[in-house]
Amino acid sequence: MGLQKTYSIRMALNFSSIKLSKWQIALFIGTPLAIGLGTYVVRRMNATPGGESKGEENKRSKGKIEKQATSIDGTAPDKELERKQKSAELGEKLSPVKEANSYKNEGNNCYRNGKYDEAIIFYDKAIDKCPPQNGADMAIFYQNRAASYEKLQKWNKVKEDCSSSLAYNRRYAKAYFRRARAHEATKDMLECLNDVTATCILEMFQNNQSIMYADRVLKETGRTDADKHMRDRVPVVPSTSFIRTYLQSFVGDPLQTINVPPSTVAETPARGFLRALSAFREEKFDDVIPACTEEIESSESESQYKVEALLLRGTVHLLCGTYTESKPDFDAIIGNVDADETIRAYAYLRRASLYMQVNKREEALADFDAAEKLKPDNPDVYHQRAQILLMLDSIEPALEQFDKAVRLAPNHAIAFVQKCYTEYRLALMSNNQLRLENVVRQLEQAIEQFPTCVECYSMLAQVMADQQNFHQAQQYYDKATKLAPTNASLLVHQAVMTLQWRGDVESAVDTLNKAIQLDPKCEQAYETLGTVEVQRANLKRAVELFDQAVRYSKSFEEVVHAYSLRNAAIAQINVTKNLGIDMNAISAMNQMYGTGGM
Repeated sequence: MGLQKTYSIRMALNFSSIKLSKWQIALFIGTPLAIGLGTYVVRRMNATPGGESKGEENKRSKGKIEKQATSIDGTAPDKELERKQKSAELGEKLSPVKEANSYKNEGNNCYRNGKYDEAIIFYDKAIDKCPPQNGADMAIFYQNRAASYEKLQKWNKVKEDCSSSLAYNRRYAKAYFRRARAHEATKDMLECLNDVTATCILEMFQNNQSIMYADRVLKETGRTDADKHMRDRVPVVPSTSFIRTYLQSFVGDPLQTINVPPSTVAETPARGFLRALSAFREEKFDDVIPACTEEIESSESESQYKVEALLLRGTVHLLCGTYTESKPDFDAIIGNVDADETIRAYAYLRRASLYMQVNKREEALADFDAAEKLKPDNPDVYHQRAQILLMLDSIEPALEQFDKAVRLAPNHAIAFVQKCYTEYRLALMSNNQLRLENVVRQLEQAIEQFPTCVECYSMLAQVMADQQNFHQAQQYYDKATKLAPTNASLLVHQAVMTLQWRGDVESAVDTLNKAIQLDPKCEQAYETLGTVEVQRANLKRAVELFDQAVRYSKSFEEVVHAYSLRNAAIAQINVTKNLGIDMNAISAMNQMYGTGGM
């Protein structure tokens, strides 16, 4: 078991063009999920006719974007300075605006030569000389002076000058971008996010530098929020479907294989561990922890299953996301050298998963190694470790571990399917068509060998969808749904495929709402629907959905991603309100002009 990792790709507003470049493995759920929805979800348009050179700047007024050649400030090349100097030599009197621009050009020369203090002096003169009603020029002068202050790392001055620049031209993208960097330097990350979001919107999401910067800022704000959330999180018992499929990812879990003597059951049917185990198997998960605690706190003479109770209680805490309560139970088992080796090995596996959930990768891998030393012939050790390695993009080492798991447990359908998925990843990476076709054959054989395994149909459906064979994919999804009608993740997969296949947003939204009705704790459904709502410009609704995704996310990385999406939506709300921009209009323009590659 391990955490679910989400890979970010940007989803186009033209939904029919969506391609999933990376998949995610939902290790709690036990099946790979083809969902990866990006943090900045408005895709940029194709470049305007004629294109823009690297040094060009977008000049905005009332939502229109005009191009002009740029120096550091987006103004004409400095040959203009020579012309004005010659005019001055001839005795021609410059107007205040022309004189101000002459000072500005002198400042630009100083800036390019690394003379930042001298540049500031010239920009000061430009600002003093320029009539205030010449707002476009004033905006440039302040922005240029901010650039010099940035080189000197005078961050408050940078912010002040960028704000002054924006007071004259509130749609000056370069001033927002420079102020964003200043906010980052002073660790004011939410202000930084708002400014870089404004930059991206004003540039119509066409500048990769701005988008990459925004992604990085979003991840940092997401991590900050996730740290606090993980400390203060309220436990949530996962859905029955979630726990059921998690348990199915093991073949030798003692909690599922333990046999209680019939006489013992008859004598004490409703106490301690026996009551907890009964509740666990009957999927009455709220009753498990109190019953386990009763067993653990009883006297040695009364407690026959203390170690088993610790493993069960720790497992339920782990599934509920209460990691501080979970770890001491696993520690107690691991530290008990007299405990059964199988139970100790599974305590290591559980604790490894816990470490992954809280982003302690080295500790997790060390626990897998310890579990292997205890039980080198246990297929679950290799299967669970393989999933972690796959999630860490260690593809070939993951395949080696899946191979070992399948050799030790040839009838373990989920391990076999995930091995096929790993082969598929490698085939795509190497562009090996023969290997890809072999994977498809293996998955078809898996369906014959394991006709009741939902994951076999789901995986083959995802491969077919990824290969644009949508009709076949739908057939396999239909079969999977018949086997697991309460599995909400299958509906999420189909909703994403509907966007890829038909671009049918309404149908996809309807499917995602059905998934939430089916499993109100399905984090992926909330996150996917929230992303679609952002693209439909329903930003407030998107924030509500991302809040739900945060609540039901289990791992640290999942929480980071959900907060990143939420923060992106909130920043877009703030910026569009401040700039008076209608996100519906931006969405419509992106739809009209298509979606270029990022």
